[in-house]
Amino acid sequence: MYKSKLLLHHVNFNKFLSKQFFASIKIRHLSTRADPKGSNPQLTFPCLDKLELKNKQLSQGKTQESTTTTSTNSSSLQSGPEPSYGFVRTGFQTYKSKKPIFLDYGGYLPEYEIAYETWGKLNSKRDNLILIHTGLSASSHAKSQPNNTKPGWWENFIGSGKFIDTDKYFVVCTNVLGGCYGSTGPSSIDPANDERYATRFPILSVNDMVRAQRELIRDEFDVKKIKASVGASMGGMQSLAYGWEFPQEVEKIISISGCARSHPYSIALRHTQRQVLMSDPNWNRGFYYNQIPPHVGMKLAREIATVTYRSGPEWEYRFGRYRADESKPPALCPDFLVETYLDHAGEKFCLEYDANSWLYVSKAMDLFDLSKSTRLKAEKDRQKSELKYKGQLLNDSDDYEVVPIEPYQEKSNSKPKLSVEESLEDLKIGMQERLANKDVLVIGVESDILFPVWQQREIADVLLENPYNKTGEIEYFELGTDISNYGHDTFLLSLEEIGAPVKKFLEN
Repeated sequence: MYKSKLLLHHVNFNKFLSKQFFASIKIRHLSTRADPKGSNPQLTFPCLDKLELKNKQLSQGKTQESTTTTSTNSSSLQSGPEPSYGFVRTGFQTYKSKKPIFLDYGGYLPEYEIAYETWGKLNSKRDNLILIHTGLSASSHAKSQPNNTKPGWWENFIGSGKFIDTDKYFVVCTNVLGGCYGSTGPSSIDPANDERYATRFPILSVNDMVRAQRELIRDEFDVKKIKASVGASMGGMQSLAYGWEFPQEVEKIISISGCARSHPYSIALRHTQRQVLMSDPNWNRGFYYNQIPPHVGMKLAREIATVTYRSGPEWEYRFGRYRADESKPPALCPDFLVETYLDHAGEKFCLEYDANSWLYVSKAMDLFDLSKSTRLKAEKDRQKSELKYKGQLLNDSDDYEVVPIEPYQEKSNSKPKLSVEESLEDLKIGMQERLANKDVLVIGVESDILFPVWQQREIADVLLENPYNKTGEIEYFELGTDISNYGHDTFLLSLEEIGAPVKKFLEN
């Protein structure tokens, strides 16, 4: 029954091709089969035909038509427990800062905007604000609200009587700096030249993002100390970073499937996504606005990412080794059910999210590290950027050749700058004093391959061993494979299992 439903979705998805286009494909196939020169007919490639059609539509200015068609016919995504990622560009409020923000890697933004949405009411003491941090591609629309009644990406997690109870808390969620759902990012206009930033946008860090959020919290709501900083995935990074940057301004910290520093495996996975995206000729080194966007690169990047969001056992349970149509010969285009699922997920996403935002925000995730040496260097670079902005740093030349000229070679006798033990000690020094006496909840998921569960244990272990901690409560909660096999997306799908410890922690 489940397999039949998926087959139907696969058929429905392909109906977005026009009848005329099907006719042209049919003629092409007939001519191929009639070719007497080959021993066998050439394979057909409907997946490439779809991309060619989309290119044609986009070149004719039919971006909206293509996007609408894709969204309407991506029903296979509803065959499983798929969350809404909150692709919205309306219904939010905007905080505008006319002050420059100086960034960890030396750049700055002369001004910026942060999109946000709220639920519940701020109490008279102004001490019940909970800040929700998003993952890489999510908007501020975590929950439906009067200005946007569509379900949010954490719709059943936030609300009256829910795990984050809006009867008790005033909840704020933002689109991150660097994003494309209302906050300033690469697609925004640079006030210096009235053109889109594109890849003139400066490299960001996760800590830069939370410093922008803090300005919103203080200026827009006049809140000096928030009740809790809560986030999952990249949001878990932001949650810890907020506590690290402003330890006296947050009471509780919740990190779900996050980390204290990005691991080489996660960096490698995001690197492949960026390389695929940048290899799309339509990316044009980031200057593709008002042209055909790099939708093929984005589609493939999202497919790679989607693989990392789930677990092998879940793929087995949902799709097995079934093909979309066992009566047809195998094809090089999406053929197995799992392939059609990934194809649909990438197609649905490729025009919803700005490609440059994907590059910048994913790079910020790679750079995340709360180790002492990393944070000290970031502070120095930020101060240097501010001095240059004020004209107080003269005769300083920037070196934009950031990639080594000499190709990398594996060196069998080379040693890392820091041993494993020294690296862990650097992290401890960086985290323990800044997060001393904070109540911290860390939640890990055993089936998560993108943020492996040992990274959650590392956060908890470092904080539990904190010699500076006298009053803070450190709690660690782990979901085993007997509870959830959803992998990294568990925080979007296993709401009861994630929500119960969150609710208890907030109320204690």
